[in-house]
Amino acid sequence: MSRRTLGALGGNVLALGTVSLVTDISSEMVTAVLPVYLMLGLHLSPLSYGLFDGLYTGATAVLRLVGGYVADRGGRKKAVAGIGYALSAVAKLGLVAAGSSAAAIGAVLTVDRTGKGLRTAPRDALITLSAPESMLGRAFGVHRAMDSAGAFAGPLVAVAVLAAAGSSTGADGFDAVFVTSFCIAACGVLLLCLFVRDRRSAAATAASVSPRAVGSLLRDARVRRLLLAACVLGMVTVGDGFVYLLLQRKEDIANGWFPLLAVGTNLVYLLLAAPLGALADRVGRLPVMLCGYGGLAGVYLLLLSPVAGWPLFALTLGLYGAFYAATDGVLMALAGPILPEALRTTGISIVQTGQALSYFASSVLFGLFWQVWGAGTAVGVAAGMVLMAVVGTALLLVPRKVVRA
Repeated sequence: MSRRTLGALGGNVLALGTVSLVTDISSEMVTAVLPVYLMLGLHLSPLSYGLFDGLYTGATAVLRLVGGYVADRGGRKKAVAGIGYALSAVAKLGLVAAGSSAAAIGAVLTVDRTGKGLRTAPRDALITLSAPESMLGRAFGVHRAMDSAGAFAGPLVAVAVLAAAGSSTGADGFDAVFVTSFCIAACGVLLLCLFVRDRRSAAATAASVSPRAVGSLLRDARVRRLLLAACVLGMVTVGDGFVYLLLQRKEDIANGWFPLLAVGTNLVYLLLAAPLGALADRVGRLPVMLCGYGGLAGVYLLLLSPVAGWPLFALTLGLYGAFYAATDGVLMALAGPILPEALRTTGISIVQTGQALSYFASSVLFGLFWQVWGAGTAVGVAAGMVLMAVVGTALLLVPRKVVRA
């Protein structure tokens, strides 16, 4: 992407991207080791892991609505996002205190996701308000590319910390990862305070930002269709941890190398996020997003296929990274233009909440299918559901032609 294009996007998008880069190093350090820590260290069943995985992403999704509404009503998107980033940072130390208690770990993960729930919608709203509408795909692409650079580095840092601690599965090694993660997350909060500028809308009034105004937003057919599509797509998205655990099971990867699976995915995400965001602006955001979900179906089918060895890793992680690059920011770019500025953060949080709650249900159901009917059946059902969701989303979001008498 040219320097001129980056200049047109504005410094605020780049500052938000830098905060996300640093924060994602911290988050992905924990995410990369969490499946091994829970299933192989604490010996959780697939269903129990599904509950934790869903909790990690979706259980506090309703707080996205709180964060979005408060940010719109008070006009202080940066402040709400900052509180979210700070909560997630403190939660990293909570994992050290939780030890091997599953209940305590669940509580700490709830705090961490509370932070993510509060910050995500205000951050994305700041992006939509900091870039021209015609460049929203590029803006989210650049932000997600920087975000994924942190996601790429995080597992590498986790592996390095585990190696320095002299343990790939011991408690001391995991504690070292959690403490290092906290220190990096604290740097992200500092960067937000120093370099991100708030984009305040006109002062909110009782009429412009109120429960009644939110209700009128939901009466917009375009918003309802986008929300329904987000819920459908969330229901067919299996968590990263499940995908990597299935790869480990199929190829018998040593625990110490497990975090590197996320590195492969995030490298592809990093390389493709900005180009696919620009492509979405040129050819249409919906086609790019649907192709991304087609890639997700390919990931599930590869896990069922006889393909093995390095071709399996290259194809699976490549398609998985392309899926994220084509869908993550593109969905928000689809949402931005149809939401009024006064309710932009609230509208984005509604869409994200629907998707996150659906993801929670998806994780629990996938864990249940794996435990009761086996991993192969669970993955096969997931692949079929993705293909159905692609068709359903196309029917929901393809623009309707107005027929004139």
